[in-house]
Amino acid sequence: MTGADVLLLALGAVAVGAGALVVATRHLVRAGLWLVVCLGALAGDYLVLTAELVAWVQVLIYVGAVVVLLLFAVMLTRAPIGPSDDLDRPGWAAALVGAGSGLGLAVLLIDAFRWSRVDLPAAGTAERLGEQIFRSWVLPFEVLSVLLLAALVGAIVLSRPDIGRPKAPGPADGDRTGGDAPVGAAQPADEGGRP
Repeated sequence: MTGADVLLLALGAVAVGAGALVVATRHLVRAGLWLVVCLGALAGDYLVLTAELVAWVQVLIYVGAVVVLLLFAVMLTRAPIGPSDDLDRPGWAAALVGAGSGLGLAVLLIDAFRWSRVDLPAAGTAERLGEQIFRSWVLPFEVLSVLLLAALVGAIVLSRPDIGRPKAPGPADGDRTGGDAPVGAAQPADEGGRP
């Protein structure tokens, strides 16, 4: 076992542990920060596998954009920052489904490959990867960007309490229950502090 194998296993253990903490914590913001650790460990795995471009794309896109978008959505929707009872649910059903899926995939892969050796293709370059992304995978790439934009717009709409609320009738609508104020009298201020 080489040093690269040990490093790969260590980073994999960090990624799995941080991923378990993402779904196990009762703090929403801490879940987002553990997600940063998990995705950073995956980027480290890519570096060990000499896929430098994929590693830096992982850092820029997932750690730098998606997690920041999630944290901004949490802040914009005024979600509770501290521990939340909604996030403290029994996890045995999810653990059972996850363990069953993992075991099934492991058995499937072991049965498919046994101890056969697979010839790997030549190492990819940034040029070949960019050619694949922007020729074969450009449509999913654009759909993902539209999905993230829709999530951000939805978070902004949900954070605005004045959207969708009916307007209170004012003097222009014929509501003169309090009578007209004399000229020069102080006008009551609205919620924003404007008269």
